[in-house]
Amino acid sequence: MQPGGLVRPHQAKFSVIHKLVDSLIIMLALYISTSLYNAVFDAHYINAGIRSILIYLLFASANRVYGSWRISQIWPEIRSVTIAWVLMLVVMVTLAFLTKTSDTYSRVVIVGYALATWILLIGYRVLLRQALHYARRKGMNSRNLVIAGTGASAQSMALAALESKWLGLDVVGFYDYSQPVGYAPLSQYPELQVLGSLEDMVQEVKMGGVDQVYLALPQHKTVELEYCVNALADTTATVYIVPDMLTFELMHARWYSMSGVPVVSVYESPFSGVDGWLKRAEDIVLASLILLVIALPMLLIAIAVKLSSPGPVIFKQRRYGLNSHVVEVWKFRTMRVCEDGDVVPQAKPGDLRVTLLGAFLRRTSLDELPQFINVLQGSMSVVGPRPHAISHNEEYRKLVHGYMLRHQVKPGITGLAQIKGYRGETDTLDKMENRVRCDLEYIRNWTLLLDIKIVMLTVIRGFSSKHAY
Repeated sequence: MQPGGLVRPHQAKFSVIHKLVDSLIIMLALYISTSLYNAVFDAHYINAGIRSILIYLLFASANRVYGSWRISQIWPEIRSVTIAWVLMLVVMVTLAFLTKTSDTYSRVVIVGYALATWILLIGYRVLLRQALHYARRKGMNSRNLVIAGTGASAQSMALAALESKWLGLDVVGFYDYSQPVGYAPLSQYPELQVLGSLEDMVQEVKMGGVDQVYLALPQHKTVELEYCVNALADTTATVYIVPDMLTFELMHARWYSMSGVPVVSVYESPFSGVDGWLKRAEDIVLASLILLVIALPMLLIAIAVKLSSPGPVIFKQRRYGLNSHVVEVWKFRTMRVCEDGDVVPQAKPGDLRVTLLGAFLRRTSLDELPQFINVLQGSMSVVGPRPHAISHNEEYRKLVHGYMLRHQVKPGITGLAQIKGYRGETDTLDKMENRVRCDLEYIRNWTLLLDIKIVMLTVIRGFSSKHAY
């Protein structure tokens, strides 16, 4: 189950069909483009089409194009498809340049092919959605459902069905022990009421008038849940268990099957498998390009630091990195001291430890530039949660719920918290809580597009801050 999605038993089959259709679209668009511009659709173009399909499917799968979009709007899906297609084009153009085969293909054909394929990929999804929406609104392929429970999970399930007509799900009502018949859990939908007890629900389902049952009981109602599961085995209804999201924080969880055994990941790094490779490739490319641009400024800053005050040019401080492993983070030295002990006071306005040059470097974030070397070393990422001193980690992990989850990914030079203004001194607990909230939001919702957006916003507004001392 993807965040915001529903488990669908045939999703794997739909995914294969979507991949086949996309593959046909890509090859068909290439054939049409060659025909329109009087080029020969020979072995060179066929091989290019096959490579395009394989590379696109790789990026599309990594960007969750073939996941469940049933209750999502069309724009996130269009964005994911576009990113995958653009990345494929970049790879293909790069390969053609490196192998010196670009002259084999007509540039007009390739441009037309790139645009036509993108339009067809998007158009296919728009038309498919419209067809399914129309069919469900007309009552075709619709299912009625009842919900066991009236709590937060039950209400969320009902709202998901009610406010997304294209689901084709008609909510009949609720069944529960704890509320009287006629009670309406959703104030905005008073017509949806508690229709009876769980025994009443089982009897109704056995009569054949219900297609789907969603068991959204609180986590501690194990006896009632077991009763429903066993009793509903004597019916033909489809039965789903809705996890108690508030109890287990499953709002952003993902479901998997391990040798046929269903498991749910409550806390998980987004950078596993292909996503991990993409993230590392992104870091190497970005860090290399940026270091080429900032090499001369870094040299000038290093000379200025050396001349401004005694001490090393580079200050190395131990921080927690990926999986809480200790890494050395590099910065231009901005203080007259190099503190890295059990207690490291945060810099404050007018801090006497900060040199005159150091104050400027900290305010403009230029002291962070050596960390691009850390990125190439593999201990940091360009984008990710900012690393804190070890002493600060040990302090805040006891005070902020979920604090250590930010170490499921590599620390970053910039991040979502920084572009939202949560940088600098965390002199109050709520400032650190806001920073951690942004870090966890980044981990849950990571995409390549989000990284690019953060980097661009950092360039625009992230180099200076009134909160950096």
